[in-house]
Amino acid sequence: MSDALRPVARLRLYEQVVARIREYATDAGLGAGDRLPAERELAERLGVSRASIKQAVVVLEVQGLLDVRHGGGMYLRTDSLDVEPVTELVERRRRLPEVLEAREALETKLAELAAERRTPDELNEIDEALAHMAAEVENGDSGGEGDQMFHAAVTAAAHNPLMAEFMRSIAEQIAESRHESLRQSGRPARSLAQHRRIADAIRDGDGQAAAEAMRTHVRSVSKVRLLTWNPED
Repeated sequence: MSDALRPVARLRLYEQVVARIREYATDAGLGAGDRLPAERELAERLGVSRASIKQAVVVLEVQGLLDVRHGGGMYLRTDSLDVEPVTELVERRRRLPEVLEAREALETKLAELAAERRTPDELNEIDEALAHMAAEVENGDSGGEGDQMFHAAVTAAAHNPLMAEFMRSIAEQIAESRHESLRQSGRPARSLAQHRRIADAIRDGDGQAAAEAMRTHVRSVSKVRLLTWNPED
């Protein structure tokens, strides 16, 4: 039976507010670094409560589109507010903790094994990934490509084909968690420093230190605005 006549979803008020803010930013020609009107002004002009404005602002903040400076206003972080549907945000929020649990279980062991089994060539691959990530971050990018290269190099250095296959099977979910983490304000530089500590432990052949450094890194990935957001608030 066709699904075309399924019940029509009713947009929450804050979702409508998000759409209006996006329309305003486009019409006003706002771009990265530009400031939005204050919450009070937005509420008055849209004819909604400040609570609805706050909910909309959180959605934009969760998606890395808005930088909220307490006492300092709200600023666009991108040149356009390409807003992800709330339903997709909710689904990603649901699955992200499971992905992070899997990453911690797999990647801490991979780092430990890499410290014990890496070859000189594999250390070079790890260092090249770090250099790539550093260049990205210095250029103002998130460092996502170098991040992916680094974890792939550590996985290869562990010399465990079965664990490598597990990692490939959740590669899409890992990429999603990486993107979610690296779009947090100030996160790329901190992530680069964490990767360097992992690499140092692997280079020293210290499996325990490598595992602990990787565990610290993956747990920091879990500290994202999305997981503190309650779509029902």
